[in-house]
Amino acid sequence: MTARPRLARFFLLLTVFLCAACGLVYELALVALGGYLIGNTVFQTSLVLSIMVFAMGVGSLAAKPLQRRAVGAFAVVEGMLALIGGLSVLLLYVMFAWVGIYTPAMMVVAFVVGLLIGAEIPLLMTLLQRIRRQEPGGAVADMFAVDYLGALVGGLCFPLLLLPTFGQLKGVLVVGAVNAVAGVAAVLWIFRRQTRRFVQGALLAGMAVVLTVLTGAYVYAGDIEMTARQRLYRDPIVHAERTPYQEIVITESIGFMETADMRLFLNGDLQFSSLDEYRYHEALVHPAFAAAPARSSVLILGGGDGLALREVLRYEDVAEVTLVELDEAMTDLGAGYGPLRDLNRDALADPRVEVVNADAFSWLRNAPGPYDTVLVDFPDPEDIATAKLYSVEFYTMLSRVLAPEGRLVVQAGSPFFAPRTYWSVDATLRAAGFATTPYQVDVPSFGNWGFVLADRGRTPPPLRLAPDAPRLRFLDDAVLRAATVFPVDRRERDVRASTLMDPVVLEYAQREWQFD
Repeated sequence: MTARPRLARFFLLLTVFLCAACGLVYELALVALGGYLIGNTVFQTSLVLSIMVFAMGVGSLAAKPLQRRAVGAFAVVEGMLALIGGLSVLLLYVMFAWVGIYTPAMMVVAFVVGLLIGAEIPLLMTLLQRIRRQEPGGAVADMFAVDYLGALVGGLCFPLLLLPTFGQLKGVLVVGAVNAVAGVAAVLWIFRRQTRRFVQGALLAGMAVVLTVLTGAYVYAGDIEMTARQRLYRDPIVHAERTPYQEIVITESIGFMETADMRLFLNGDLQFSSLDEYRYHEALVHPAFAAAPARSSVLILGGGDGLALREVLRYEDVAEVTLVELDEAMTDLGAGYGPLRDLNRDALADPRVEVVNADAFSWLRNAPGPYDTVLVDFPDPEDIATAKLYSVEFYTMLSRVLAPEGRLVVQAGSPFFAPRTYWSVDATLRAAGFATTPYQVDVPSFGNWGFVLADRGRTPPPLRLAPDAPRLRFLDDAVLRAATVFPVDRRERDVRASTLMDPVVLEYAQREWQFD
């Protein structure tokens, strides 16, 4: 084998590597987008991967007649893949925002992208054999070794490089541009002597068009995203950012009685309205403080907006508070965004507070403790990542850091809209060894909302306010007495406790909240 064929073979395998990396990024981007917009990550992952793998098989068969003109066919396939894959996230986001259709559109995009990825390998194998004839088994081994290595690099680059550097929309556009250059220009250079000039010119012109479209989309991606995002919200958006964990949106408008209404959304789900958030946070915090014999050491899991923390710090005998929030962007917002900082009364800057940005499940494994009071304020269990935070195993770890006579309170969703989910949380706490007192309140922006107060004793903890409780806007003892009374159609259900291996709370939540 001469030096020139060696060099050509090296560059062709490099093309295989880059195309494989790009292909996996397209897959991961579709999975991530579905998780952001729809939730139900397991279903989204299964749907995307199964459709794409099936389509890859169809693409491999469809490529058989193209092998006689493999150079041109491969360049066209890669140009189309770069264009469709690079624009896929942007187009699906626009479809979701403007048309209200996501899953059918995603299935079509996943099939087309998978079809084009599947056509790559037969055409690349043909091109590789044109450089040097090789025993079929060895050629397949070389091809797939480089292909899988590219997939590994693409899979790692997506969360570690592309998302933090470019964000999801622009990151996939960048990958599309890389795909176009690798698949069109590189192959045309390797096989330039075997390709007519007219064909070369046409393919290079096509690549230029693809790069121009992707560049234009990159330039206007921010404006397109902003306009599309605003379509999803009733009120004007005043802050928006996409973090490695979620999309954070704050809207603001003039609400009831000419009062400003600031609302926080995570992945499109309402977290609070400034008009009535005090109802939610008073109900979350103050019953636990009344029931606890001591309250100098407090643990808050979630609640990065600082609003539950605000209520905690109203007690002068609180000496230290540890707030564990996964997303650093959320605590930065709570500490640095003026309107939110005003609402939480600059609670995150209090010297008694220690903020820990970590996954609560992992952090609990080595948590110091003990804590007199633990407040659990997580988003609803709409995917696997949050469902594990509503498991017997998680609550068992919590019991280890809770002081012997300490109190735990968990936000547990809506007993009205999601009764099976709510009572599953209660059942899960009891399965972890807690005695529980379920209760509910009305929060107009949410509707009926429920909590579970728990301790490690044998009798349910009393639901009341402490004698030294600060003056509250919503709660009093009469409201709390009523809060333990559930209507006939929303009383305790025959539901199962949720575990890591059997996350039934996720099944209940998806069925009742209809995450699809």
